[in-house]
Amino acid sequence: MSTVPPSPEAGAVAAVGDDEPRERGSRGPVRAAHLAYALFAAIVIGAASFFSVQSAAGGDDIRANLTLVAPAGPGGGWDTFQREMQQSMRAEKLVNNVQVVNIPGASGTIALGKLTTMGGRANTLMVSGTGLVAGVAQLDAPVDHGDVTPVARVVEEYDVVVVKGDSPYRTLDDLVAAWKADPTKVTWTGGGTFDQLVGAELASKVGLDPAQVAYIPKSGGGEATTALLNGTAVAATSGYTDMSDQIEAGRLRALGLAAPERLPGVGIPTLREQGHDVTLANWRMLVAPPGITDDELAQLVDLVGAATRTPEWQAAEKRNLWSNVFLPAGPELDSWLQDEQTRIAALAEEIQ
Repeated sequence: MSTVPPSPEAGAVAAVGDDEPRERGSRGPVRAAHLAYALFAAIVIGAASFFSVQSAAGGDDIRANLTLVAPAGPGGGWDTFQREMQQSMRAEKLVNNVQVVNIPGASGTIALGKLTTMGGRANTLMVSGTGLVAGVAQLDAPVDHGDVTPVARVVEEYDVVVVKGDSPYRTLDDLVAAWKADPTKVTWTGGGTFDQLVGAELASKVGLDPAQVAYIPKSGGGEATTALLNGTAVAATSGYTDMSDQIEAGRLRALGLAAPERLPGVGIPTLREQGHDVTLANWRMLVAPPGITDDELAQLVDLVGAATRTPEWQAAEKRNLWSNVFLPAGPELDSWLQDEQTRIAALAEEIQ
């Protein structure tokens, strides 16, 4: 998709990942990466100081002291996942001391880079997801998921295609017809790289070139909603939970879900049942540093599995409309992750 900057101010930023900024312009992600990695050493040193103090205070035993890293600022999808995980572990006393640390920057690749330097530190878990895999590909990052230890895939969620509540496009077919007739007049928006990937996949399925679709990146569902309501954008792809309140209030109209089947309690038809086979999942998985032992990996798998069986986590799944897709470390997870990296990299290439 071609990025459409809402305003020409120099230095303005817009979302590229799960609440991560990038410079606007056709080479925004690449230019942002240069800046991010120029700052990488300073960030790693600062993070290393924190983790050293934290480790000294609580020890390295997994059940005694655990750090959950969110590779973005507070309030986004990765942060929400880790804080729900923290609450589940605390409520059931699965870990004596568990805290969340935010390390934002460059679509999550700054935090991923930090994790690769923490060899053998099994009491640290970082959340990753579709957006981070896309960020690695878009930014040509010097690290990827092969440099860390996959622990478990946990949940996935899906995007919804929405327009303004009083939009003339009452159905997905209406929107697609107008989009195909003149792609420049149907400007899209969304809250991050994953949302843009969904839009790119939909463009491909309806016969449009994803690189030519006008797209205004935003830093979250709230900003994407504002762009729809003020007329800056015509349509959006965003996480359903980010948009559900506005949909229920009638300020936004939902046209389809990028899910394999309808969500429980949600009457929105899927894109697939409307003739467009777009089912890209925004998954969440937990990864540990490299160099941990097999026994430590087994302990982490047991801990994460126990957390996902708690009443608190099950309530979080229902609240956030997450689908449980738990898959522990092993050959099946490794194969799935490799397939996802290949598929997402291909989609990310389309929106460069």
